[in-house]
Amino acid sequence: MNTTDTRSAEIMNRARAIFPGGVNSPVRAFRGVGGEPFVVERGEGARIWDVDGRSYIDYVLSWGPLVLGHAPPVVLDALAETMAKGTSFGIPTALEVQLAELIQARMPHLEMLRFVSSGTEATMSAIRLARAATGRDRFLKCDGCYHGHADSFLVNAGSGVATLGLPNSPGVPRELAALTLTAPFNDLAAVESLADESLAAIIVEPVVGNSGYIEPLPDFLPGLRRIANRIGAVLIFDEVMTGFRIAPGGARERFDVTADLTTLGKVIGGGLPVAAFGGKRALMELVAPAGPMYQAGTLSGNPLAMAAGLATLRTLTPALHDRIARRTTALVDGMLAIAKRHGVPFSAGSAGTMWGFFFREDLPRSFAEAKRADGERFKRVFHYALEHGVYFAPSPFEAAFMSAAHGDDEIAETLRVFDAALG
Repeated sequence: MNTTDTRSAEIMNRARAIFPGGVNSPVRAFRGVGGEPFVVERGEGARIWDVDGRSYIDYVLSWGPLVLGHAPPVVLDALAETMAKGTSFGIPTALEVQLAELIQARMPHLEMLRFVSSGTEATMSAIRLARAATGRDRFLKCDGCYHGHADSFLVNAGSGVATLGLPNSPGVPRELAALTLTAPFNDLAAVESLADESLAAIIVEPVVGNSGYIEPLPDFLPGLRRIANRIGAVLIFDEVMTGFRIAPGGARERFDVTADLTTLGKVIGGGLPVAAFGGKRALMELVAPAGPMYQAGTLSGNPLAMAAGLATLRTLTPALHDRIARRTTALVDGMLAIAKRHGVPFSAGSAGTMWGFFFREDLPRSFAEAKRADGERFKRVFHYALEHGVYFAPSPFEAAFMSAAHGDDEIAETLRVFDAALG
């Protein structure tokens, strides 16, 4: 296909004149796979259409939020009803309380929470709260885990930082970076060697989705809980991606490990910008105006985002979650069987409605192992799939997602394309 005379190419040429790299978030630029990004025009159900009229089965789903699929009527109706009453107030609304109560019903360990507008805002607020509670400055994160683009998190981060091959980001003061300790995911011994009473927090993605899909070993999350207890640090689960994805109640339900603080995003906004941080009441009561740790946001609790989140979570019953998870397993199992038949080194896995794959024999257990997968084969398969109407994330260092709108036909078509790509 000639990509130089398409509407997507024309729009991207204009975009590159006004946006850095032509995009407003780095991975969208296709630097991880090469080639020209397409420009999307609309989405419906499991599919998106670009401005040139091509249709794609979408497994990116706006990087996770769209668990019901694109433009679900239940969310659109909620938005229309709410929008008619006003779009923003900067004053408390009943919608904020209703969504918070619904989240708490699924995640009862969130004794109190605070809505914010982005995952980055949630994680940086959680770290600030941990520092306020402990009087300590340093914290520990895992290599390849991405917790947003706040300065302290851009040390050995995943997601776009990994895609672009940037081990750290210029613009982060050395003094601030020195407060961030890193250890390999799934390496308890490394965490133990760094953990002392200078740490305010240990923060982790319970299932890594930002250096590809990486599952925790059975003893890893319980081990982090034990270490945090021993040194008096705050354990933070970054569930911006995994929340309501890996289980109806998130990591606590799936792994039976309770964090002191949890950050949420994506699904709780149903496709609109919203996130939250919450956890133990004793910690959250340190947040202003109840306590001295300041955090604020003009659009926090925005009524449109609250309405979209309410409609999404009310629809996403445990029964629906299980149905989507079964479809996810069916897709992953089908891809594994196809790769085995072709003799291609391949591994894939899933947790609930979140999944991912690598071109290597076994699923990686760390970012270092993920980087040893066959990235060139990933690029070839990505472009073949895209050309034939299946859209995977344009980077080997991103997880994939399933929605309620993905049915048997979409899975069968995806497997047919994947089979042809490997063939």
